[in-house]
Amino acid sequence: MRSSTTALYDYNNYWAECFGEAPQLPMSRGEMDALGWDSCDIIIVTGDAYVDHPSFGMAVIGRLLEANGFRVGIIAQPDWQSKDAFEALGRPNLYFGVAAGNMDSMINRYTADRKVRNDDAYTPGGIGGKRPDRCSLVYSQRCKEAYGDVPVILGGIEASLRRIAHYDYWQDSVRRSILVDASADMLVYGNAERAILDLSHRIARGEQVADITDIRGTAFIRNDRPKGWWEINSTRIDRPGRIDQIVSPYVNTQESAQCGTAQEEALDSDNVLRFVPDAKRNRDRSVIRLPSFEKVRNDAVLYAHANRVLHLETNPGNARALVQAHGDRDLWINPPAQPLTTDEMDYVFGMPFTRVPHTSYGDERIPAYEMIRFSVNIMRGCFGGCTFCSITEHEGRIIQNRSEESILEEIEKIRDSVPGFTGVISDLGGPTANMYRLACKSREIEAACRLPSCVFPGICSNLNTDHSSLTKLYRKARELPGIKKVLIASGLRYDLAVEDPEYVKELVTHHVGGYLKIAPEHTESGPLDKMMKPGIGSYDRFKELFEQFSKEAGKEQYLIPYFIAAHPGTTDEDMVNLALWLKQNDFRADQVQAFYPSPMATATAMYHSRKNPLRKVTYKSEPVDTVKSPDKRRLHKALLRYHDPNNWPLIREALREMGLGRLIGSGEDQLVPVQQPSDREVRDSARRKNTRAAHEKRVRKGKALSQHTGLPPRQNS
Repeated sequence: MRSSTTALYDYNNYWAECFGEAPQLPMSRGEMDALGWDSCDIIIVTGDAYVDHPSFGMAVIGRLLEANGFRVGIIAQPDWQSKDAFEALGRPNLYFGVAAGNMDSMINRYTADRKVRNDDAYTPGGIGGKRPDRCSLVYSQRCKEAYGDVPVILGGIEASLRRIAHYDYWQDSVRRSILVDASADMLVYGNAERAILDLSHRIARGEQVADITDIRGTAFIRNDRPKGWWEINSTRIDRPGRIDQIVSPYVNTQESAQCGTAQEEALDSDNVLRFVPDAKRNRDRSVIRLPSFEKVRNDAVLYAHANRVLHLETNPGNARALVQAHGDRDLWINPPAQPLTTDEMDYVFGMPFTRVPHTSYGDERIPAYEMIRFSVNIMRGCFGGCTFCSITEHEGRIIQNRSEESILEEIEKIRDSVPGFTGVISDLGGPTANMYRLACKSREIEAACRLPSCVFPGICSNLNTDHSSLTKLYRKARELPGIKKVLIASGLRYDLAVEDPEYVKELVTHHVGGYLKIAPEHTESGPLDKMMKPGIGSYDRFKELFEQFSKEAGKEQYLIPYFIAAHPGTTDEDMVNLALWLKQNDFRADQVQAFYPSPMATATAMYHSRKNPLRKVTYKSEPVDTVKSPDKRRLHKALLRYHDPNNWPLIREALREMGLGRLIGSGEDQLVPVQQPSDREVRDSARRKNTRAAHEKRVRKGKALSQHTGLPPRQNS
C-alpha cells in the first residue's frame, strides 16, 4: 500500500494541458472541435444532468482532472437502450469514469415504500425516468459494448455504498459487490480525488489498470494475494459464534493457528474491536478476510458481522484492507484515502466552475441546482456516525475544512457572477452545519481511534467543540458588501451547538430565515440508541437557547424538528410515546420520513439481520425490533401524523390492540378522538387551517421584510 501521499496540486501535468481550460466540459463533438480536441482522454458518464458546480460530482472530478492536464468530456443521462449514446464523444484515450450521480439510483427512483417517484431533482425539468435502475451497472456495460478495450472505472456514491456484498432493500436480498456485477475494471470510493488523480496519471504513463493495486480508496478483483501480506480471518477477531470454517487459499495451517491465537488475546469483550499486533507485523500489510458473499447472503448473522468489521475499518489512520470472496474470485478493498488538507480543499473548490448548468439545457430548470446554486460548501465528512446515514461511509468521519479565505472568495463569486442572485446565501454548510474545524484534540488519538462516533453515547472528551472559527466565518460572510443575508440550511448537530452558546446566539440572531430545521429523529431511548443519536434532553437544551436568543433579537422564529418512523429498534409503544410528545408540544408534521434502508448503512444491517452491529454480533445476541411489514410501517407513519383524521381509524385500532384505549378521546393527554368527523367537517377544518397558515405566512413575510428595510410590516405586506 502506498504510504506517501502526493498533494493534488503537485503532480506533473499531462501533456494535453496545452489546450487550456474549457468554458464548460464538452458534451458533444461540436464542442470538442471548438476546443481543438481530436479526442477526450477521459469521459465521465453520469446519471445526473451536467451542472458545472462544486456540489455536483462530475464537475468536481472533471475540473480536477482538467487542472492536471487531461481533456475531459461528459456524457450526462445517456439513452441506455443502446451503445450509440456512449460513442457520442468517441473513444477515450485513457478510460471511462462511470457514476450514478449525486444519489444512489434506486433511492433516487423509489420512495421508502418502494413506489416509483414521478420526478427527479437532478434532471432538466425535474422529469423522472431519465436514468435506469442501478445505472452504474447499465452504463458500465454499455461503455464496454462501445469500446471493449477501454477501462471502466466506477465511482460516486452508488459505487461507494455498494462496494461490498450489501443488502438491497428493493430486492430484499443480499447482492454482490457492484464491481463484481458490473463490466468495470476498478472502483473508487469516497470523494475520490486522491485515488482518481493517482490512477489517471499512472494509466497515462502506460500502467495497466489490472496491475494498479496499491491505491487507497479503491476496490478491484484479484485471484491472488500479493507477497508479504498477512491475512486475518474476520471471524477470529470478532467471533460471531459457531460457524463453518472459512477456508483461505493463502494461509497455511500453522499461520492460521497463530493468527487465531494472536487475535483472541487482543480481543476486547467490549463493543470496540481492538487489535494491536503491530510490533510483530506491519498493519499496512494486513488484510482481513470477511465471510464470502455466498456466506453473508445465506446467513444474516454473518452479514451483520461483516458489516460491523467493515465499519471498524474505516478510519484512514488504522484501517486495514478487506477481502471478500465472490465465488472463485476475490473482491479486494483497500483502506480509505487520507483526508484532504485545507490547501487541497481550497484547490478543489477553487476550480473554474461556471456554477451553472450546461448551456445545452437552455432555460430548463434543474431542481437540485435551484436548491444549491446560492449555497457554499465549507467542509466535508461527519463524525456523528448516525447509523441510518451514509455520509460517513462515503465522505469519512474526519472533517476536511476549507480556509476562511476560500469560502469568502466563493461567496463573492456568487455575488458577482451567478444569474439571479438577490443577496441571500441560501446555505453555508455541508454534510453538517456546525462541524467546521471541529476535530480530535490529538492527531495520535484520532489515528488510533476505532469508535464509530465522536458524539455518542456522549461527546468524547478528546473532541474540540469550540465553534469560534465558524462564528467568525459567519460574521465575516454577512459583512461582505452586497450580502443581505447568510442562511444556514444544513443539518445542525444541536448537541454540539449547545456546547458553545455564543455560536447559537450568532446563528439564531442572524442566520435563521424564520424556521430552523433540526433532526431529533425520536424521543425514546430504544430507537435513539440504535440510531446513535442523543437523547431528547439535548433538543430541549437547544430549544431553550433558541427561544432565548430569538426573543433577545426581537424575532419570531420556530424550530422544525424531523422524526423517523419505523427505524430499527422502534416498537409500537415508542411511536405512541413520540406521537404524545408531538401533541404535547403542538407539532404537526405535514410530511413524515420512514426509515429507508440504504446500502451498507449500519441501520440497514440491523433491518436485514435483526442484530445490532454496534455491539459484538453473535447468534445469541438480543434481536433488534424491526419494522418490515407494510401495515406496521403505515401505522408508524400514521402516528407521526396523529393530527390527520384519515389516520385516526388505524391509530384507534392499534391503541385498542395495545391495551392503550385510554388514549382514545379528546382530552389533552389523549391522542385521537373517539368519533370520526364527517367529510364536510374535514373540509371545513382544512379550509380554516389553510386560511390561518396563509395569514401567518403573510405576517412572517412582512416581519422579515421589515428586518431588511426598516419599514413597518404593514407597508411591506
